[in-house]
Amino acid sequence: MSAAERAAIDSVPTGLFIGGRWRDSPAALPVLDPATGARLCTVADATAADGLDALTAAADAQADWANTPPRTRSDILLRAHHALLADTERLALIMTLEMGKPLPEARGEVAYAAEFFRWFAEEAVRLDGGYMQAPTGGSRFLVTKQPVGPSLLITPWNFPMAMGARKIAPALAAGCTCVVKPAEQTPLSMLALAAVLAEAGVPAGVVNVVTTADPGAVTAPIIADPRSRKLSFTGSTAIGKLLLEQCARTVMRTSMELGGNAPLLVFDDADLDDAVEGALAAKMRNIGQACTAANRILVQRGIAEEFAQRLAARMAALPMGRGTEAGVVVGPLIDADAVAKVEHLVADARQRGATVLLGGTAIDGPGTFYPATVLTGVPDDAELCHTEIFGPVAAIGTFDTEDEAITRANDTPYGLVAYVFTENLRRGLRVCEALETGMVGLNQGVVSNPAAPFGGVKESGLGREGGFTGIDEFLETKYIGVKV
Repeated sequence: MSAAERAAIDSVPTGLFIGGRWRDSPAALPVLDPATGARLCTVADATAADGLDALTAAADAQADWANTPPRTRSDILLRAHHALLADTERLALIMTLEMGKPLPEARGEVAYAAEFFRWFAEEAVRLDGGYMQAPTGGSRFLVTKQPVGPSLLITPWNFPMAMGARKIAPALAAGCTCVVKPAEQTPLSMLALAAVLAEAGVPAGVVNVVTTADPGAVTAPIIADPRSRKLSFTGSTAIGKLLLEQCARTVMRTSMELGGNAPLLVFDDADLDDAVEGALAAKMRNIGQACTAANRILVQRGIAEEFAQRLAARMAALPMGRGTEAGVVVGPLIDADAVAKVEHLVADARQRGATVLLGGTAIDGPGTFYPATVLTGVPDDAELCHTEIFGPVAAIGTFDTEDEAITRANDTPYGLVAYVFTENLRRGLRVCEALETGMVGLNQGVVSNPAAPFGGVKESGLGREGGFTGIDEFLETKYIGVKV
């Protein structure tokens, strides 16, 4: 580890952040560099009691924060936005070291995270309600928005800062306090963000962070406590379902951004250059470790071979290595289990008749690397067509007709995002409307944007994050009847 890398890691507080103070715990959670397997540091490993202490701090701060003028909340969020951008290099390096993504992508994530604070700073002062006369006369209806209350925010490892920002920013803008539980693989980015928020003026107890190796033991008591009024979770559908069951006991408000199985449809009238670049972006962003990653690439038969050759050539040219190295585009996967999963899925597809056009074999040596891989002739019964690959594997199949493409794209319990490439506007709109997903990228391979509502349908989740609707997830609507 270089001196700059050591300094970046040492700059991060490693305790629990509760009630505006950093505190240690008897147990320690190791944080590893997936590119080398080396230990970067250890952070505090919270207990269930620590989690409830964090909830108490959030509950105690709730009334004051809810009563803080919206402009004051907005100003704090804007200061956080500026602070993140000013500290991009340090924060990006921390993220690359703990998660593995190349530095340019980490810098982009810091900017993405910062933009959530700016967007919701602007929304904080625009919370509106309504006023109307009762249809039968005699009274008036006042409608107002109020913060839901203390919120538990559970974030994933693949976008360790942006996913926290996407939840924290609207919560604070709405007047909610929160307890944040980051993924155990990548706690440093969230701890660094908590420190930035404190410096920006977020009052003690408004944002609390608990890191733990045993998430279920820490979060279950928080969810069961009636002081908790909101859960926002990003992660797997299986865990999301368990959390929904827990939340049902107190009828807790929930937002769920769960798994995806994104189809990417390329029609024979598509601009092939755009389609290849869009597929590359949709597949390789974050080393393929994204819920929005193109999981099933379906190409109309007449252009399938040329598309596959072009995509393979582009993916073959992507340098692989440690994310801190100049020019690297493909970093390591998060851990050995992720590599084993990708190996299994590729082997299963090959056994069912798929052809390996590029890659297909794990890399020997230190770190958890898997090379950019292209499979062609992937049948619909391959296991990777029914589960998130979460790796740099482009699985290509073919279709003949528009109806077939739509039917196969929708043949999944998931419905987060889809991608469509066609130069025919009528077809584009027709297909986009027919796809059973919460988001669609038409002739583009990236859909995430703080100003747009992010979320899915079916087993991909509930609610939306970002956009004009993102703050509504943290607000309750109250109706007041006034006799006149």
